[in-house]
Amino acid sequence: MREYRVILIEENRLMLERMAGVIRNTKDFQLLAKEKELRLALSSDVSPNLILLDIDAPGNMVKVGEVIRNFPKAAILCLGAQWDGETASTVVKAGAKGYLIKPFTSEELVEAVANIGKSGQGNDCEILTFFSPKGKSGKTTLIANLALALAEKSRQEVAVIDADLQFGDMAVFFNLEPQSTIVEAVRDIKFLSPLTLNSYFVPVNDNVRVLCGTKRPELAENVRPKDFFNLLQMARSLYRYVLIDVSSGFNPISVAAADAAESVYLMAMMSGGFELEHIRRALDVFSVWPDCREKLKLVFTRVEPCTKREQDHLSELVAYPVSAVLPNEYLLVAAAANNGRMAADIKPESPLARCVDRLAAAIYSGG
Repeated sequence: MREYRVILIEENRLMLERMAGVIRNTKDFQLLAKEKELRLALSSDVSPNLILLDIDAPGNMVKVGEVIRNFPKAAILCLGAQWDGETASTVVKAGAKGYLIKPFTSEELVEAVANIGKSGQGNDCEILTFFSPKGKSGKTTLIANLALALAEKSRQEVAVIDADLQFGDMAVFFNLEPQSTIVEAVRDIKFLSPLTLNSYFVPVNDNVRVLCGTKRPELAENVRPKDFFNLLQMARSLYRYVLIDVSSGFNPISVAAADAAESVYLMAMMSGGFELEHIRRALDVFSVWPDCREKLKLVFTRVEPCTKREQDHLSELVAYPVSAVLPNEYLLVAAAANNGRMAADIKPESPLARCVDRLAAAIYSGG
């Protein structure tokens, strides 16, 4: 690990001394100077490679550029009492390398510098929400496999959020035993930063993490839409892609997830005659979006024959372009779920895996 030479700027004297003590007691960190006022820090003749800047102090947030000009070889981490997505985005665009909640521990400081340039940025994140008019659409199967495929293609971090609050089964599908769920995450969101929120997500592999759904249906009422929306905004600063599984139908949480997303995947499983009518009704609701044609993607599952011709035929039937069709692989998916492994992971040459891979390639390429 490299050694960090630190200037700490904090207006509150007690907070300044508290954080200075943490820095002194953290291995590989050397506190060069501590100042209450930014102007005093700017006049310092020391040579830091890390500056911790209090942006709660009036005027400091707009002076990030000035700090960079004075200390061009130093990385800046901004300090705030609470995380705010808009503020984090503003300071990163100005040149800061991240955003850290104060007061911090030694562990949080070390993790913050390890993620310099990532935490607090969120400029490239894409939120993908998966919605269905009714249940049994194959959402969970697609999301689980798609997350793995996107992580493999992008080599970046992908998150899955199980917002099917009463009966989400993403934990079962991935064979996870979470200590924390979406309930605890939204409960604590006012006190979290991107670094601490990450610990609520359970790792599936090096690049895929899951925020699991509620452990009991009655806990769903503890997830308020406003807190859920704030969670999504914070998750933007952690992951390249965030895939959200929502419950069937329109409700406050599914609407919040759709509004926050860059793309919404409207899904239905072909198993009878009513799916097309359900899709048409949902399309009528989403049509109020001015960018509906760009944002809303239509996906049908259990399509046989699963061909481009059938995809085009479905597009004609619903008078809306179908972005993807998936084949009927019920036995393969059931075996994957029962084994706690994904279908694409078991048989990458299967028709389902190939279709998911094509969809992942389209998303990754911006299509």
